[in-house]
Amino acid sequence: MSATQPGPRRRERTASHARAGARRVALQALYRWQLNRCEWQELVQEFAADAQGLQADTDYLQQLLHGIVDQQAQLDESLAPLLDRKPAELDPIEHAALLIGSFELQQRPEVPFRVAITEAVGLARRFGATEGHKLVNAVLDRGARLWRAWEVS
Repeated sequence: MSATQPGPRRRERTASHARAGARRVALQALYRWQLNRCEWQELVQEFAADAQGLQADTDYLQQLLHGIVDQQAQLDESLAPLLDRKPAELDPIEHAALLIGSFELQQRPEVPFRVAITEAVGLARRFGATEGHKLVNAVLDRGARLWRAWEVS
């Protein structure tokens, strides 16, 4: 292996970091989208510079925004039985984190369930209300048992 080519573990960490950046930008974009609805393509265009600044995986950002915006009603419907209130009544940051986590759990089987939950909880912890991450954790943990029963033991 040459000095200019990263090893497999470093490539894995770099890809993981890039996806985490995509989730962070997606959270910001979904927050904005909840306040002022638009097409997902507009969100990608608006937040592309933020994604590049974070060295985020822009393809994954686009996949997240496209999937979540197009499937928002179905995602909220799947979250509703796991919540003590309607998804529309949630804090926008926690709602965005739940949308990201539930989308990954339901639509991205290549993302391990623990990664989907941990990333969503981390976003809620960093950007949400003081105790909001606990709600995100509890809801996605219950969701993972339903949507990824084959993976969750």
